[in-house]
Amino acid sequence: GGIIGNIIVGFIGSWLGSSLFGSFGPVIGGFAIIPALIGAVALIFIFSLIMGRRKG
Repeated sequence: GGIIGNIIVGFIGSWLGSSLFGSFGPVIGGFAIIPALIGAVALIFIFSLIMGRRKG
């Protein structure tokens, strides 16, 4: 994946986090920061685990 893959997964995670957790906290660029951050970090973590197992 590399850095570009992580960026793409982070955007998808922020959208998913905002959709699942609603919109609480400050809003920037149409995304509530706290749910977007939770979703992005969780999805990048899961993506890294999956990609790490594929390599070795």
